[in-house]
Amino acid sequence: MSFFSQAPVEIEIKFDGEEARQIIDTKDKDKNTHHLAPLYGADETVKGSVIIRPRDGRKVEHTGIKVQFIGAIEFKEDKSQPNEFISWARELAAPGEVRHAETYTFEFKNVEKQFESYNGLSVKLRYFVRVTMFRRMNDIVREKDLWVYQYKPEPEGTAMVRMDVGIEDCMHIECEYSKSNFHLKDVIIGRIYFTLVRLKLKHMELSLIRKESVGVPPNNTSQTETVVRFEIMDGAPVKGETIPIRLFLSGFDLVPTMRDVNKKFSVRTYLSFVLVDDAGRRYFKQREIGIYRSSEE
Repeated sequence: MSFFSQAPVEIEIKFDGEEARQIIDTKDKDKNTHHLAPLYGADETVKGSVIIRPRDGRKVEHTGIKVQFIGAIEFKEDKSQPNEFISWARELAAPGEVRHAETYTFEFKNVEKQFESYNGLSVKLRYFVRVTMFRRMNDIVREKDLWVYQYKPEPEGTAMVRMDVGIEDCMHIECEYSKSNFHLKDVIIGRIYFTLVRLKLKHMELSLIRKESVGVPPNNTSQTETVVRFEIMDGAPVKGETIPIRLFLSGFDLVPTMRDVNKKFSVRTYLSFVLVDDAGRRYFKQREIGIYRSSEE
């Protein structure tokens, strides 16, 4: 744990039972840096302690010490404008001075954490505890993140999905897979059936694509990233040929579907089929699939 080296005090934040919790390792894709945060449930109480140690045994005066529990949506292009959708505060100490190490406890009981934590290409949804020591000159601030999972039951309406890929009088392919909603450790089972093939196809690819949208239409912006891409066919198929699909999701960096989170951003996953002919032309079809985090995982 690092401290603010220029501050006259060291501030350390500890969560109760942190050592027994699952630790989530997240990565900032733009900076290629990792962050570790303990995992919490959606309605779980957040409590712990704050340890304040004066440096070099000096006396440090302050005008109050406050602890906050904050849920915020941060935009990586504009970090000066975070959107706080949760902000609870507690006073730890009245104005005074700190002469030696002091420990303060805090508790935010059954705080509702309505969204899942997320660290994407252009947006981040954070939950964190912030401690502020107010001073006449410069306030001293320390933050510590926690990570939140949202567990959900299997959505209704998960019937088999069918898609057609075709060019009139040249090619017609039927794609189908077992259902439209999958949990993060599920398996996509399906098949691709060729009913008409008059093109010289070279190979076929299957991809999982994540699309992150920020803002509200028509002023929204989107970024996409390919989670996984692999070849499922090499060579020219014939009419009547069937290619089975069996895709295990547990090995990929997927996140649950997020729709209009606090009217700020959305995250969706698409299953994409791409066919390439011997001239290099690409024919594709994609469809959104729902991803959710099951409590049975």
